[in-house]
Amino acid sequence: MQQDIREEIKGFKEPNIELSANHANKFEKLLKAEMHQQKPKKKNFKWLSIAASIVLLTSLGIKFYPTKNIEQPIENVAKEISLGSISPEFETIEKYYINSINLEISQLELTDENKEIIDGYLSKIAELTKEYKSLTKELNTKGVNDSTIDALISNLQLRLQLLKRLKKQLKELKNLNNTQNDTQII
Repeated sequence: MQQDIREEIKGFKEPNIELSANHANKFEKLLKAEMHQQKPKKKNFKWLSIAASIVLLTSLGIKFYPTKNIEQPIENVAKEISLGSISPEFETIEKYYINSINLEISQLELTDENKEIIDGYLSKIAELTKEYKSLTKELNTKGVNDSTIDALISNLQLRLQLLKRLKKQLKELKNLNNTQNDTQII
C-alpha cells in the first residue's frame, strides 16, 4: 500500500481550467463588498456615559462646594424685652436719657485735681448701669409690670442727676481753685 507519491505525480496533468474574462471584475466586487460590509450596529451608550458624568460632577460639586456653616441662634418666641421695646413712648424716654448720659460723660474734663471725684461718680454710675441690666433681665423673666418700668426710668433719671451733680461740683471746684489762685497772686 505504500506507494511512492512521486510516481503517481509523474503522470498527473493539470486540468486546463480557464477563468472567465469577467473573473477579475467579479473578484474585485466581492472583495469590496466584504471589506466595506457594514458591521452590525453596536448599541450606542454614549448618552449613558454623559449622564453618568453629569451625575458624578453634580454630586462632587455638592459635596465639596464651600459653604459657611452659619449657625444662627434660635430665636426664642419672645425676644428680649427692654424698656424701649415695650412702646414707642418708652423707647423715646430711654433714648433721651441714654443720649443725655452719654453727652454728659463726654463733656467731662478729667484733670489731676478732679480725678478722684470723677472716679467716685463713675463707679456709682457703673453700679446703676449693672442694676439697670438686672432690671431688664427681671423685665424679661417676670414680664412687663409697672414697678419694673418705674424702676428702669428712675435708674436712668438717677444716673443723669448724678452726672449733673458731678458737673456742678466740678464747676464749683474749678471756681474755688480760680479764687485761691487769685488770692495767692494778690
